Amino acid sequence: MFSPASLLNRYPREALFFLVASFINSSGSAFMWPLTTLYVHTILQRSMTEAGFVLMIQSLAGIVGQFVGGSLFHRLGAKRLIVGALFVQGLIQLSIPFVHSWPLYLALMTGLGFTFNLSFPAIQAFIGFRWKEQRRELFNIVYVGNNLGMAIGTSLAGVIATFSFQLTFLFNSVSTLLFALFFFLFMKNMSHQELIGDAAKAHKEKKRTNPFTLLFRYQLYLFMALGAGFIFFSNTVWNTGVAPYITEKGMPLSSYSWLWTVNGIIIFAGQPITSWLKRIMRQNLSAQLIASAVLYAVGFGFMFLYHDSYSAFIAGMIITTFGEMLISPTIPTFITERTGEFAPFYLGVVGAITTGGRLLGPLAIGYMYDQGGVEPTLLLATLVATASVLLCLLHSFFQREKPSQSASSSL
Repeated sequence: MFSPASLLNRYPREALFFLVASFINSSGSAFMWPLTTLYVHTILQRSMTEAGFVLMIQSLAGIVGQFVGGSLFHRLGAKRLIVGALFVQGLIQLSIPFVHSWPLYLALMTGLGFTFNLSFPAIQAFIGFRWKEQRRELFNIVYVGNNLGMAIGTSLAGVIATFSFQLTFLFNSVSTLLFALFFFLFMKNMSHQELIGDAAKAHKEKKRTNPFTLLFRYQLYLFMALGAGFIFFSNTVWNTGVAPYITEKGMPLSSYSWLWTVNGIIIFAGQPITSWLKRIMRQNLSAQLIASAVLYAVGFGFMFLYHDSYSAFIAGMIITTFGEMLISPTIPTFITERTGEFAPFYLGVVGAITTGGRLLGPLAIGYMYDQGGVEPTLLLATLVATASVLLCLLHSFFQREKPSQSASSSL
């Protein structure tokens, strides 16, 4: 399905250039993000609590960035927003290793979290607008390619960081600036109206629609976003519950890293199974969201029941990875298909809500681990993932009546 020959023959050349640029950018991003805690603790000589605080303010800035990015898509235009955000992001990444002041470092990391998420809904909307007929497949390929790039970048980052942290920031910055250059050249002669196509006239007629009016269409996005946020909340149990438990059991750190190796293998090799599942569900996006939540609940529940065995964590990772493969491409696909010219706004709103799940998860699950070990953390992850099933069912209920009508036609 993802062989080079099939990609060359199946998709436009410009889409292939975008996939390559996205892969390079995701590989470069992996040089920095996994090493943030280590950099703060070893280079800046700050405590682990302060390192966690850095990650928290990044997430908070990311929530704001997602919302602002979605809101500014039509006001600034896709090219200005994407290129500008990526360019500023690249400059921040380049300057970080030269900063030794703790307050200034916090300010730069806050700006980095903001600009990284500022471009995210715009890039997703770009895919949905530019390649409407093939966006379902392209969202999935971008997801697989980015995960592959992250796996490669993470493995190289650890090696390079042993020689120089400055080099990891340099690679990160260069990849981001190259991504900005790609979008600048790719969209140089492309107007915003040309990008959004048929939606341009509709948006011009409805440009006075304020954000509060769009937010009132809660049936369209809220329960899906909350369901995804609950899933991402539960998924933080890997870092704040499973990781310390494996260490306390006397297992080597490689046992934990192997779980993520399994995750990468399944994401790449399990695509035929995921395609089969989608065919069974008749490509119904709401059904895919429900199936994803069910897989997460089953995976965490299995780990809760059999956590004394390491093989239970392997099985849980396999099950939840299939859930990840269903939900990650489905959310941007649903939003871009159902919301028309308002897709960037809703992508930003949904992204902000789901980022909230990633922010609160480590705090709650970490507290549960401190109180009772791995059992309450896995129980909490299972219960929250089960609640996400109910939210996804509620989302499906609201979408069942008019499956062919886009949200933009009713606004």
